[in-house]
This record gives sequence, C-alpha cells and structure tokens, in this order.
Amino acid sequence: MELLQRLTRRQVDALRAVPGRETSRSGTPLNAIAARLSIRAPSALAHLTVLEEFGLVDRHRGKTRLTSRGQECLTEYERHHRVAEQMFARLGFPSRELCAAAREVDLALDHKTVERLCRAEGHPSKCPHGEPIPPCGRRPSRR
Repeated sequence: MELLQRLTRRQVDALRAVPGRETSRSGTPLNAIAARLSIRAPSALAHLTVLEEFGLVDRHRGKTRLTSRGQECLTEYERHHRVAEQMFARLGFPSRELCAAAREVDLALDHKTVERLCRAEGHPSKCPHGEPIPPCGRRPSRR
C-alpha cells in the first residue's frame, strides 16, 4: 500500500496546512495549523505526530516544516486530486462539485490507477480549476 493511501483525510489536510505558513527561520506554528483545520491544538498535534512518524514533517519547538518526503507526498496528493477532478469534469459534473467529488476518491486511488486515468485524459497539464497537475513518471514512496 502506498504511503498516501495509508493517511487519513485529516492527516492529509494537516499536511496541506503546513506549507505557505512557514517562515524562512522556522516552521508553521501549531496554532496556525489548528486554526486552518478548525480544530484545537491537541487534535492538530495528534495528526502531526503521525505525519512525523511517517517522516513527512519535522517538528521543533512548536513549529512544523515539511520534509522532502512530505513535499513529495503532498505533490502526489495534488496529482491524485487534480486527475480525479479532471475525470469528474469529463463525466459532466458541475464545476462547483468537482473538488468534493474528487475528495471522495483521491486517497483511495493508487499511483498506477492515477497514471491510467491521466493517460486516458491525454495527460492534462491543468485541472478544471486551472491548477497545474504535477507530471507523472515517478513512483511514490511506500512505507
């Protein structure tokens, strides 16, 4: 089973909450991650602890940073999600429903399935919302 498939939705959401809030000197504060997830800090910490065990984040003095493995996992998630959005768009789903529909399946899809869907869609470079779809060709980490 691929690492991405072993994460829960909330763990992926916590992983997504880390970048963009990091500063050049430190990582993202726990309270900023908790606020972005609309949960209390102890709950956010529980998600981050699992991510740290998987080697996806480093935590130091209440600040969290993505590791290179975490960035790879996040990129792979974005690929899964955006390819799923593209598939649902092709099936005629309204634009406002694409993200929600993709979130229902993106973590369940393995790398091989995403590659097949991407090939069937003609290797699109952007999702229906205009966000770039990370290119295929690399195998995600397992653990």
